[in-house]
Amino acid sequence: MSKRIQAKHKLDRRMGENIWGRPKSPVNRREYGPGQHGQRRKGKPSDFGIQLRAKQKLKGYYGNITEKQFRKIYDEALRLRGDSSENLIGLLERRLDAIVYRAKFVPTVFAARQFVSHGHVKVNGRRVNIPSYRCKVGDVIEVKQSSKQLAVVIESTASTERDVPDYLDVDHNKLTATLTRVPGLSEVPYPVMMEPNLVIEFYSR
Repeated sequence: MSKRIQAKHKLDRRMGENIWGRPKSPVNRREYGPGQHGQRRKGKPSDFGIQLRAKQKLKGYYGNITEKQFRKIYDEALRLRGDSSENLIGLLERRLDAIVYRAKFVPTVFAARQFVSHGHVKVNGRRVNIPSYRCKVGDVIEVKQSSKQLAVVIESTASTERDVPDYLDVDHNKLTATLTRVPGLSEVPYPVMMEPNLVIEFYSR
């Protein structure tokens, strides 16, 4: 179980949005922030505050990414050709734990990190236990044979709560997923609006 199993609910409430689209989110019951001052009227946020919120929301969505890791991904997005905000999303979606989550092999991004760390996943036939491992187009991600009957896998693949995005070719019978292309922002099925352009502005200050 991920070390941030409780804090993820705090993030939902702090943002005031159900950022993972989960039915158990506390935002579904209380849309105001946590703590005794959560229901106070908020003033108009500054540009910095808006950018910081966008960064916290995007970083928090992918689970336990540290600030150092996230900043490194931003730096790489700047170095790549093209739109930096689109590059940022593409780099995040190529993480192994993100692909395992998108393929519906597990129910949450936190479970995906744990699933990879515990050695249940192979990439192109080789076991990889690094959640931040960056997959390339054409890579085949599969659940290890001895892990295919785990209850969490069976329940997640049978769930209708989420759909598999078009940039993954997934076979739930064989429990394999192939990254067919690097997605752009409009292709990623975020339950809430993400604003990577504001993240770029935040770090560019």
